[in-house]
Amino acid sequence: MPNRFSMKHTAPNAYKAMGALDDYIEKSNVPALHQELIRIRASQINGCAYCVHMHTSDARKLGERDERMLLINVWREAKNIFSEEEQLLLSVTEEITLVHQHGLGDDNYNKAITMWGKEKTAEIIMTIIGINAWNRIGVSLKMEPVIEG
Repeated sequence: MPNRFSMKHTAPNAYKAMGALDDYIEKSNVPALHQELIRIRASQINGCAYCVHMHTSDARKLGERDERMLLINVWREAKNIFSEEEQLLLSVTEEITLVHQHGLGDDNYNKAITMWGKEKTAEIIMTIIGINAWNRIGVSLKMEPVIEG
């Protein structure tokens, strides 16, 4: 493992604050499997192997199939595999994760409000923000996945 510090041990109050955001997300109206789809896609984009590994494992425990997870990064070419809601979820995740390009566009924003309403859309946005923050910790500290067995 690279010789970098542990955020949990070096900045425990910051880590605790991130945990509070995770607690909020966990209690939100965003289904657990949708939370994991968001986390996987954002982590793929951000190149956080640690988080991709963690969240594919978590999704698998929730019943997600490997076949679908292998297609998340190419979901536009596999629209028959993902529901309309999941496609919007992945698209919104990409736009917010790649905020430097243009952020959440009006088209997806309006579709999100129509599909989910303001409250759930806000919860989805916070889920995306949360995993992007974790990804930045993981990538900055060069955290690596651990595969047991």
